[in-house]
Amino acid sequence: MLNQKSNSDNFFERVYEVARQIPYGKVTSYGAIAKALGAARSARMVGWAMNASHTMEDVPAHRVVNRVGLLSGKHHFDGTNLMQQLLESEGIKVVDNQIIDFEKHFWEPDF
Repeated sequence: MLNQKSNSDNFFERVYEVARQIPYGKVTSYGAIAKALGAARSARMVGWAMNASHTMEDVPAHRVVNRVGLLSGKHHFDGTNLMQQLLESEGIKVVDNQIIDFEKHFWEPDF
């Protein structure tokens, strides 16, 4: 069991390394991060990593959304609209929890 925990901790750290590279004013998806890490079917685990990162100021978790640009992780942020406010402060328009012009703002991690 201990080995499994260290494996997930290592996966989370790799997720954070990718997330730290998302440029200001861009977003990516849980699945894109999972794919970049060679674990294409692990989008949900990327989501768990993002949820666990909220105490890490250097991990821009607000820039990670679902595959269609929906702010599916917004309930993990303090306040009701913090994720949206952070994105909008970077010039990304959000309406009804959906990023407008998602393709224009999408950043594809390439490793």
